Amino acid sequence: MSGKDPGHGEPDDAHERELIDLEFQSMVEGLSLDESSPTTYLDELDKFEDQNRFQPPAPPKVGLGETFKRAINSIKKWKNGPTFRDDDGAAL
Repeated sequence: MSGKDPGHGEPDDAHERELIDLEFQSMVEGLSLDESSPTTYLDELDKFEDQNRFQPPAPPKVGLGETFKRAINSIKKWKNGPTFRDDDGAAL
């Protein structure tokens, strides 16, 4: 790692290992192994998703009679429409 011959660089290898160990210890010091927290990151993420979930509007309920009336009117409108029909009758 230091660019020297590994056979003659044993003191440098020990020094590099010590630096690596110190760097690792400094990173690990910031970590907390305490699991007594009431919520975790995943719990907070689930709560965030529940709060921001899309709620579609509820359309008004239509009775059975009204449904049949609409169907009959649609069929009449389609039947009395143009005589040239090259499609299935669906209109956007």
